[in-house]
Amino acid sequence: MQRLWTLFFLASSTYALTLSQTPKSNSLVVYNSNVALVHESKQLSITPDETQIIYPDVASSIITNSVGITLPKSVTLYSQQYRYDKLTKTKLLNAYVGKPIGYKTTTPTLLAHQGNEAIVRRKDGTIVTINTQDIHLPAIPKELLIKPSLVWNVKTTKKVDTTLTLDYLIKNIRWSSDYVLHLHKNSADLTGWITIDNKSGKAFHNTQLYLLAGDINRAHTSHPVPVRYMKAMVAADSVAVEQQAHEGYHIYNIPFKVNLANNEKTQIKFLTKNTISIKRTYSAHLNNPLYINGETKKDVTQYVELQKLDTPLPKGVIRTYSPMKQTNILLGETSIQHTPKNTPLKLKLGTNFDIKIKQTLLKRDKNDHYIFADIRYTITNNSDKQKTVTLLIPFNKNKGSKIQTQRSFRFTKGNLATFTLEIGANTTLSFDVHFQSKR
Repeated sequence: MQRLWTLFFLASSTYALTLSQTPKSNSLVVYNSNVALVHESKQLSITPDETQIIYPDVASSIITNSVGITLPKSVTLYSQQYRYDKLTKTKLLNAYVGKPIGYKTTTPTLLAHQGNEAIVRRKDGTIVTINTQDIHLPAIPKELLIKPSLVWNVKTTKKVDTTLTLDYLIKNIRWSSDYVLHLHKNSADLTGWITIDNKSGKAFHNTQLYLLAGDINRAHTSHPVPVRYMKAMVAADSVAVEQQAHEGYHIYNIPFKVNLANNEKTQIKFLTKNTISIKRTYSAHLNNPLYINGETKKDVTQYVELQKLDTPLPKGVIRTYSPMKQTNILLGETSIQHTPKNTPLKLKLGTNFDIKIKQTLLKRDKNDHYIFADIRYTITNNSDKQKTVTLLIPFNKNKGSKIQTQRSFRFTKGNLATFTLEIGANTTLSFDVHFQSKR
């Protein structure tokens, strides 16, 4: 048995000799939706005697109904098959039934086999039983396709030298974007990284890579029809990763050829923005004053707001760091959706340790038409710096509803009574608000 399995690793398979092994050009467009478009072209030389084109080493996750092939008019395409012969002892011996095999120092013909026994015919015509562990084979039969392959049955009336172009969709490959934001005093530096997770069953070598940011609509059906997706664009000359808008999406062009191994993750730096103006903010979403009982406490969430960036950001995770002595401290992580350029970005960092808010019910009353509530808000800032804190209080703005207080406020997002307060260092600020709401 050892000799048989050794052959599997040493033998080379013979594919169609009419097709070049190395692509003339190849590219990969990876989408957000766990799908990618493979584009390859190879040199093809075919004669009237050849009725099959075998295209080896396609991804095992290929969506076969998406295959698009370009051939000259002189080549007639009849049918297509997807073949992948995973080698086993049984499958390999089946391919040698009726053919000479190696057995010790002889070459008998294999007639049949089952389990560890094989029936062979010697050259003198005698038939004997041997142990399959003692069989060694000269090569892997070419009819066994040990790599995922496309097979086309074709016909041509003359010799043709041409370029075969192939496009097909694959699954189990995705990309994501991750960002690192380094905060300084009044500015920040942003770096973006692209991660490609390739579990498609194919390695891509020296490939032009494109990434599409956006959510394409996918047809969900048990009988999908062939769909031709966007082909890869011409590569840009710039050394930096380029992005361009296309049909409501954004495409990122990696301006150098990449190698994507199967079952591996590859990271590529695609964005650098320095000295971005920032603003640190603090806010808390409080309870509806009509439902407060006794006293409740609330934490304050801290944010960092970025100025409008002149570049779109694909959805991903932004991790924010701040320098401290000889190291950097992680302040928080924020997931962002696809963000168009010139869009303000507000990143949630976490709960502020030093700022606390207390809501206290002073009085509640009601009559046939209204509910009344008097609430005291107390904000304590135990830090050594002055903070600007925003309180967001949900309140129904019905006809006849009122808010009475000595503090100025405005309504935001429809029904949020919004108070913006300056709280000095190591200071506590209190104020009362009277709410009147129609029943």
